[in-house]
Amino acid sequence: MNQHSCRCDISPDLIDNNPVTPLYDFDNPIYLAEEEDEEDCELPGELARLLKQEEKVIQPHEEPIEMVNLGTDEVQKEVKIGAALEESVKSRLVVLLKEYVDIFAWSYQDMPGLDTDIVVHKLPLRTDCPPVKQKLRRTRPDMAMKIKEEVQKQWDVGFLAVTNYPPWS
Repeated sequence: MNQHSCRCDISPDLIDNNPVTPLYDFDNPIYLAEEEDEEDCELPGELARLLKQEEKVIQPHEEPIEMVNLGTDEVQKEVKIGAALEESVKSRLVVLLKEYVDIFAWSYQDMPGLDTDIVVHKLPLRTDCPPVKQKLRRTRPDMAMKIKEEVQKQWDVGFLAVTNYPPWS
């Protein structure tokens, strides 16, 4: 009868202290443990570490936020700040933000003359690959109106320009 050992002689301390460099026991592959009884077999250190690591769930950091209006009731300029801040820090932050309220871009009109060396969108077409016209993708009517409004706003302030590409095949 052919017996295989699924025991690994790797120190668990070595694995825990160096999670970046996995250690493998190529002489005793993990899949050989399937042939033996589960009660008799201990998991190799590497597999145990991988299973333990897989169980960890990384949750996004969610901090309560508070909306603060830096403008007036008629012209609202809202920013979000952490609600967990101490009151003294929060009040100093709001005073600072109100002092520099003119630096923020609240609309497209507040961003005249964006440098196209920094912000530009182009279609990277290759001459050896002819473009192929795709069918029109429909959007929901409410989304289509919002898209049209955004495009019109960007067109009005000069963010968009018409570019002539070769005709589509």
